Amino acid sequence: MSTFKSVSSLFTLSTLCVCLAACNSDSDTSTDVANSSPVVNAGVDQQVSSGDTVYLMGSVDDDDAYVSILWSQQSGTEVTFSDGSSTATQFIAPTLSDNETLVFTLTVNDGVNAAVSDTVEVLVTVAQNNDSSLVSSWIINNDTNSTYIQNSSTGVTENVQLAEVVNIADVDYMHINATGVPRYDVTMSEEQIDWLNNRPRAATDFANGVTSAQVGQMVLFGEDIGYNSSTENCNDTGGAGYWPPGPGCPTEQAVDAYFTLEPTDNEDVCETGLGTVGLMVNGTSIFNWGDGMSYGQNVWYTLAPIAEQYDVDVCGGHAANGEYHHHFYTRCLADMLNDDGSAHSPIYGFAADGYPLYGPYESKDELALSGWQIRDYGAPTSEAGCATEGQRSCVLIDQYDISQGVESAEIGPAIGELVTTLSGNRLAADAGYYFEDYYYAQKAVAGAQLDEHNGHDTNDGKGYHYHITLALDNNGKLQPSFPYQIGPRFKGQLPDNSIGRCSTGDSMGPPPRS
Repeated sequence: MSTFKSVSSLFTLSTLCVCLAACNSDSDTSTDVANSSPVVNAGVDQQVSSGDTVYLMGSVDDDDAYVSILWSQQSGTEVTFSDGSSTATQFIAPTLSDNETLVFTLTVNDGVNAAVSDTVEVLVTVAQNNDSSLVSSWIINNDTNSTYIQNSSTGVTENVQLAEVVNIADVDYMHINATGVPRYDVTMSEEQIDWLNNRPRAATDFANGVTSAQVGQMVLFGEDIGYNSSTENCNDTGGAGYWPPGPGCPTEQAVDAYFTLEPTDNEDVCETGLGTVGLMVNGTSIFNWGDGMSYGQNVWYTLAPIAEQYDVDVCGGHAANGEYHHHFYTRCLADMLNDDGSAHSPIYGFAADGYPLYGPYESKDELALSGWQIRDYGAPTSEAGCATEGQRSCVLIDQYDISQGVESAEIGPAIGELVTTLSGNRLAADAGYYFEDYYYAQKAVAGAQLDEHNGHDTNDGKGYHYHITLALDNNGKLQPSFPYQIGPRFKGQLPDNSIGRCSTGDSMGPPPRS
């Protein structure tokens, strides 16, 4: 519950005697009856939004003909009642900058017994996705430059340079300018050093077989930590030694993006596809689940967060054609945003359709839950199984409706079979390695549960929004959870000036390797 904004006095309103009931007796005989105190109920607690009309519906039960009724306010921003002397009254929820709880008391006096009171609370939530709050989500910087990523002889300006509201053809947009180069300063932990040194191909990935980074060292974005990096861009614009062999190094991008402030739901199917599907609040690109590769002909598409787990830097990102991007959660951005799981995550970015992307937490220590599940290949009789147990020889007819069954497909790697990634690493193709291994489980979207787009609207003032998704593995560690960020389909329509496009189904191919 939000902290009360206290007030120094009650806002007392006039009282009115109200006739509740009257009875006349025809009997000549009267009997003295004990007069009971009123029974008062101020109504149920409510949650509303700023600007809403709030109805307080109290009730009184008493054996007197007349009682005095009084609504008063105990705490919170002052409001004005339509009628403070009736059991039913209303007011307009105030405009606030933060969520606030208003406390009201309904007091009844029958003139005989002591006055009786009851209280009710109204939580007023702020519409967090108003224009100013959304614009303020971006990490603006026009002062500091990257130490290791260069443009000619000058370091590239980090993060976002401009975030403003503009109106184009009577539609409001957020207009963003950025270089696509973040400021990620990482203090290396022992766990991170161990992970680097225990890479499957550490002996050849690093010039000396192990990382040159040390526990406690602060590593800047693009700083050499001993990798044998690609020759693409790395020797020209910087970054050599920071990225593992494979993807090239990032270069300055002229990001000029527009995000509608009036997103509308898409009536048609719009797959997220490859390439940019949104921007993080530090100006880095958001990519979807795919890496552009498949085992078969347009079937058994690999998931970038799994197949490229050894192809990313210590912040979980890498570049394609110079464009630095994230396919999944990055602890580096979480640290910049102070997102430690103590409350609902802040905004991490925006999708191309205009809806915001929040971090992994729905509330304190509670993760947002992906609505997607892994198929059961364990038996041919399972709802999503193929003819032979443990074999990928069929695909779902409809990944959004598992009850439609399966159909034969080009055979893919068996469950657990070792496959070779683009960077030469050998990984087990366990269930969940390929896109076709997943289906939308159609769970009720409530609380932390997300829909098929990886988002929801919980009526908490944020409106519809996506979540980055994580889940605990068998060792109790948080791991990226499909579909990771946005998708597989956009929730909203893509404006003509959007930075994203609906997928055509054509494969763009993987990042260049050298």
